Amino acid sequence: MPTSHSRTGVTSVCAVAFALSGLLATGILAAQPAAAADPAGYQNVRINEVTSSGNDTVELYNSGSTAVSISGWKMSDDSFSAQSFTPSSTTIAAGGFVTFNSPKGLGDSDKVVIYTSGGTVVDRVEWATDKAKPAMARCGGDGTGAWVTAASAATFGAANASGCPSSIPAASRVRINEVTSNGSDTVELYNGGTSAVSVGSWKYVDADTSHSAVTVSSSSPSASSIPAGGYVTFNSTIGLGDNDSVFLLDSSGNTVDSLTWATGAATPSDERCANGSGWFQTAVTATFGSANSCSGSGGGGGGQTGQLLGGGGSLTSGCTPEAPSGTGSTPTGTTAWPGGLDVTIADNVCAFTTSTGPEGRDVSGLAFDPSNPSVLWAAKNKNWLYKLVKSNGKWIPDASWSSTGKQINFTGGSGQPDSEGLTVGGNGHLYVTSERDNSNNTAPKDTIMEFDPAATGSTLTPVHQWDMTSQFPQLNTGNKDDANLGFEGVGYVPDSWLTANGWVDPLTGAAYNPANYPLHGSGLYFAGLEWDGSLHVYGLNSDGTFTTFGTIATGKASVMDVTYDAATQRLVATCDNTCGETHTFMKVNASGAIVPDVTYTNPAVMPTDNLEGFALAPASTCVSGFREAVWSDDGIYGFGSGTSSYGHALYSGTFPC
Repeated sequence: MPTSHSRTGVTSVCAVAFALSGLLATGILAAQPAAAADPAGYQNVRINEVTSSGNDTVELYNSGSTAVSISGWKMSDDSFSAQSFTPSSTTIAAGGFVTFNSPKGLGDSDKVVIYTSGGTVVDRVEWATDKAKPAMARCGGDGTGAWVTAASAATFGAANASGCPSSIPAASRVRINEVTSNGSDTVELYNGGTSAVSVGSWKYVDADTSHSAVTVSSSSPSASSIPAGGYVTFNSTIGLGDNDSVFLLDSSGNTVDSLTWATGAATPSDERCANGSGWFQTAVTATFGSANSCSGSGGGGGGQTGQLLGGGGSLTSGCTPEAPSGTGSTPTGTTAWPGGLDVTIADNVCAFTTSTGPEGRDVSGLAFDPSNPSVLWAAKNKNWLYKLVKSNGKWIPDASWSSTGKQINFTGGSGQPDSEGLTVGGNGHLYVTSERDNSNNTAPKDTIMEFDPAATGSTLTPVHQWDMTSQFPQLNTGNKDDANLGFEGVGYVPDSWLTANGWVDPLTGAAYNPANYPLHGSGLYFAGLEWDGSLHVYGLNSDGTFTTFGTIATGKASVMDVTYDAATQRLVATCDNTCGETHTFMKVNASGAIVPDVTYTNPAVMPTDNLEGFALAPASTCVSGFREAVWSDDGIYGFGSGTSSYGHALYSGTFPC
């Protein structure tokens, strides 16, 4: 839970530069604004899904932070002129969807062009025979992902991920990566795939509907293919202007990618950030033929600097968010978040109120279930566990397990564990750390408890409990703040990773041999100590004893969560605002020691709060190279009272596979 960290006297406020419009001016993210009166709001609206299977439905998505009115908008296809249509709503909320049926039929080989009421082209998509059956959908990010044929039923009115194929075609890995309209009118394509893609017969066209599409090979310089991880640049022969677009079509006429920008945004250039993925922003310097610098100020295509989407709702009775404390600066040498720039508020307001925590806050540890990645486990400090599942884009309690969570106790059914960290062991059981007994919160009680999630009843009692309190006398001062600086996170690390990477056992000085510890199961447990940011390694034995393997430095002042990520083959130590909201990925080095490898910040759009929980979805959930990342706010403060994030605990984003 949030602490003052009085031992260090940290009081300076981390300076985070938010590039969100509105947020920059006010310091908060306002509740859902009214529909944009400025017609430039259309640049955040994208065609997101289309079907020509009979009902001829089109879905529009608003990637911006402001609602957009689409009253009076029109559409055309390849045979009829612009016609009015009747949408499910004349306003698209920020991060929202609107659907409509085409006023005239859509064919097997066709296109859809969307116009504002003033006739400006908003977006377009073209497809070849049968490519829109069951649907053509953007995959890898609503509004910005690559166009592919959906692998299953259409997902109109909701995010596209569930309808996307598990394997995105190589050609769909090609993206428009950078564009300038400053006279050279240069377009850069990037191939994010693992094999070369032939693009000589591909075409591009701008927003002027009187222009015909032009092949890439006929432009200058001529290009015929893009190597894996490579770039192709060419100058547009049809000109590009302010407030314009580029649409990229493959050799069959299928839309691959598109970009729309506002006046001045493509000067010196509009660039994707991160390189090859994410939204566009205005660059400081054009970088054609190489990776985008992503040091610009925004102002390009819709959502270019990230949006915080969703949220809202009124606080329930007794729900009282807690402002963050202990904020410190970001350590030097950190790297920007490598995933998507957009973040979604992923829970209902005041969703975690309990009998021991009616204020609704104190959600801390998070862990995806490796055997069922549609399940996210969460620990609340005041002795509760939650099994969460997705519903309409939000993580909610699984009613079949418990709609209100299950209360946990120490061995014997006593006490109130100050449950902080959470991991899933190799046996499928939940392992939870506690710093204190909340019924006696001035004394530390640094324990790891094992719970069987299949156990019946509304209360869970440990299968085993291991008490390490005596190892941390510095926390036993009679001061509740010191007692609150113990085990904040825990991660289960399989023996297979430790042995494959040559981890040296500190107890023997030789390569780690799991057979030396026959009662420990199939892996070790790394507990993160908030006091000094160290990791403490334990073998948890089936007879209730434990083996201590020593301490590992993370290079951080504190650790709030620990997770092993099989996809990156790294152990991740997370720190909240105390360390500038950072995640340190750790590896086994050539000497057999576990050391920091790289440290990432959070997406810039996120609040600087006591974000104590962090979980990465397994690689099996990947779509277009990305998977879900989830954070928990221990204080449910968001950007403060009156903002859409106030009273919410969970945030969802994306991270590379």
